[in-house]
Amino acid sequence: MGKSMTKSATIAHLAGKATLSKKQVTMVLEQLATLAAKEARNGFVIPGLGKLALRNRAARMGRNPQTGEPIKIPAKRVVRFRVAKAMKDAVLGKK
Repeated sequence: MGKSMTKSATIAHLAGKATLSKKQVTMVLEQLATLAAKEARNGFVIPGLGKLALRNRAARMGRNPQTGEPIKIPAKRVVRFRVAKAMKDAVLGKK
């Protein structure tokens, strides 16, 4: 398994492909992240990539791995990312 791209490598790659400056690409990525955080509760879609959505996770019983003692894990809201079908097909290959 290879190394994942760093933020600066991603910015440099996108800047080269889009013929934009690295500062412009950085600004776009920062604004996209800010917008996604603000709109996640409504379901934020990044076309071709996937969708951010809030989910309620139910309370459940767990186990302390060190002692084996049962513990109660409280309910909470979590952010989930659901990968778009087109992206799954591109990464995993069509079957």
